[in-house]
Amino acid sequence: MIYITGDTHGEYARFKDPALSALNSGDLLIVAGDFGCIFFGDERDERKLDAIAGLPFEVAFIDGNHENFPRIYSYPEENWHGGKVHRIRSNLRHLMRGQVFELEGLTIFTMGGGYSIDKMYRIPGRSWWEEEMPDPEEYEEGRRNLAKAGSRVDVIVSHAAPMDAMEHLQDIGIFQTVFPQESELNLYLQSIREQVHYERYFFGHLHMDREMPNRERALYYDIFCLNTGEKLPSRTASKD
Repeated sequence: MIYITGDTHGEYARFKDPALSALNSGDLLIVAGDFGCIFFGDERDERKLDAIAGLPFEVAFIDGNHENFPRIYSYPEENWHGGKVHRIRSNLRHLMRGQVFELEGLTIFTMGGGYSIDKMYRIPGRSWWEEEMPDPEEYEEGRRNLAKAGSRVDVIVSHAAPMDAMEHLQDIGIFQTVFPQESELNLYLQSIREQVHYERYFFGHLHMDREMPNRERALYYDIFCLNTGEKLPSRTASKD
């Protein structure tokens, strides 16, 4: 079975949530960005990665904005279930931007990246990296791979949200502004959503668990099974 949750920010305890206790070697947990276990580039990361390697299930993540991109990109690139990944450990992979994966009969489109609103408090090359936003080739690769898939996927997973989702949250008073530095990515994701047939869309980044228009879901602590649509009873799950 395939499961998905939101930003983990390097918190290994998230992978030990009791709701995940039934997962085994045939199961996969996807993190919707800001994985955060590859951040410092030293033994602190290695301890977390080795602990994840000891989990009884597989883990995959799209990148968010709070990631050490040079370190992630240093891992071997491979083809995996139809898309490109960086293999971190035998059971841990980075799902690269603009890919379509075929997993357990589901097609899943991935697009990482996002803008750090706390960029001014971070140090370039130590706690912030310029690769946080996708480049034109990554956008184009996403379009090419979706065209190859016939503009049909079962699930879209991104870190940032489509523009109309951001505007919806602004309209109902959740956010005061849509950040112009991220608007190119937000608009790209909206265009993908409008042009591709999909069943469900999940994104992280916003630190909230909330059902949205257009079969979208903002994820943080919630855990969903992509095969069944069921939300797992995690200890931190929202009550809706």
